[in-house]
Amino acid sequence: MAFGIGINAQEAQEGELKGEQVEVACKCWFTSTGHMMPLSLKFQDEEEGLHTIDQIHVHSHEEKRFAGISSVEYDVTLTYRERQKRVKLVFFKEECRWVMLV
Repeated sequence: MAFGIGINAQEAQEGELKGEQVEVACKCWFTSTGHMMPLSLKFQDEEEGLHTIDQIHVHSHEEKRFAGISSVEYDVTLTYRERQKRVKLVFFKEECRWVMLV
């Protein structure tokens, strides 16, 4: 039997997102069980050039809340122009919006 007065009923908060946020468009695959897997993404650089990344290796993903906003954070390695970079991709559920943390 558990006792409590409900003071710890809120979901855990991760605080603020750390790092530079780059808005991205992301193409996803949904498994038969409803899990979302990023397949490719597009983003614009400072000179307004459009870049596409088709090679994404997902290491892990985790449900989080940043400043009260429900999200899914993906730890991924991107391969672009024969170079690899490990970044975080964050999907904000309520806004249906993706950002890349670099």
